[in-house]
Amino acid sequence: MHAQSNTLPRLSNDHDAPSAPDAKPTRATWLAVLSIAVGSFALVTTEFLPVGLLPTIAAELDVTEGATGMMVTVPGLVAALAAILVTIGVGKADRRHVVLGLTTLLGMSSLIVALAPSFPIVLLGRALLGITVGGFWAIGGALGNRLVPEASATRASAIIFAGISLGTVAGVPAGALIGELVGWRIAFAAAGAVTFLVLLTQMELLPRLPTNQAITFGQLPALLHVKQARLGMLATLLVFVGQFAGYTYIAPFLTQVAGLSVKTVTTLLLVYGAAGFVGNLIGGWAVARSVRHAVIATGVIMGGSTALMPVLGTAAWGATALVITWGLAFGMMPISVQTWMFKAAPDAMEGGGAVFVSTAQTSLAGGALVGGMAVDHLGVASAMVVSGLFAATMAVVIAAWGKDDGKAPVKPHAAH
Repeated sequence: MHAQSNTLPRLSNDHDAPSAPDAKPTRATWLAVLSIAVGSFALVTTEFLPVGLLPTIAAELDVTEGATGMMVTVPGLVAALAAILVTIGVGKADRRHVVLGLTTLLGMSSLIVALAPSFPIVLLGRALLGITVGGFWAIGGALGNRLVPEASATRASAIIFAGISLGTVAGVPAGALIGELVGWRIAFAAAGAVTFLVLLTQMELLPRLPTNQAITFGQLPALLHVKQARLGMLATLLVFVGQFAGYTYIAPFLTQVAGLSVKTVTTLLLVYGAAGFVGNLIGGWAVARSVRHAVIATGVIMGGSTALMPVLGTAAWGATALVITWGLAFGMMPISVQTWMFKAAPDAMEGGGAVFVSTAQTSLAGGALVGGMAVDHLGVASAMVVSGLFAATMAVVIAAWGKDDGKAPVKPHAAH
């Protein structure tokens, strides 16, 4: 999950989009937005590429599948730090240069993993990815607002975050398919090649994005001063640990427990992503009616579908039905949790956005780690039970202590 921090002022410059609210965006500004969208697609695809390739990577590098899950844990932990350190560290630097630097690190990460002679080098490459993930999502949410006039900002943000949905729907299963056909290293090499093409596109299309505002450490704890925001942070922690305790090990479960072929698993990953896209739409509808109920529903649906995997997911029909249901919850998760945060503390999110990103990434990493420990000690099915318990606990917490003052007062943004 990634959040957005709307911290950047809209400043005009030689190449920037017009800043007047009623100005019309140009073809050049939409191309710049598209270059960021393609970058978000490459980022999401690379971040979750190991999910579809985990059994193959584990076999070639001679490590357990639980240990291989560190390919998700390590970038998550690094991203949690990077979300804060990059936000503070870039100061007033031109955001164009920041984006280009982060995209370069993303490409280097994929190539290091593709060429790595050992698992520790693989983790080094994935650590570089973590810097990109944390840095991009801490500052990336405001880019759409800066590239086009105010009247078109919502559409620009939707285009950028459509890259996330596309990465989830097509990127991960495509990587799994490439890995099956020509090997997991080629899948990472292909991700690196695509990223460097994205870099060239951004170098050509992105305008200068100077800023006269820098975030300070003093602004970061803003969210922690609001009770409902603290509850939202706890909900984020629980549901993200639950999601990634199970999702990281979905491929081993489907092959080993459900007995499905690699091709079938690849297809199910595609179905999962498509269900997530639908779930995002459902989540948007749900939060417009009751944010609290949307968050609770997310926990219940995710908790039920994952906890039932060891029971009903041992047959192809059961695994398929539960994967689809789980995918719907996955799509609802970011929009419901993040809308809760914006509703609880809309002003505090500006300074505290990096802390929210950091919490989500720490939880992602922790989920993969907890799931990996369960896999290595209790078997792959246990990761699904752990996933269900955390997600259900989140629903109970919000049902017991969450307050609902009606629908969201702000338009929710999709986030991954």
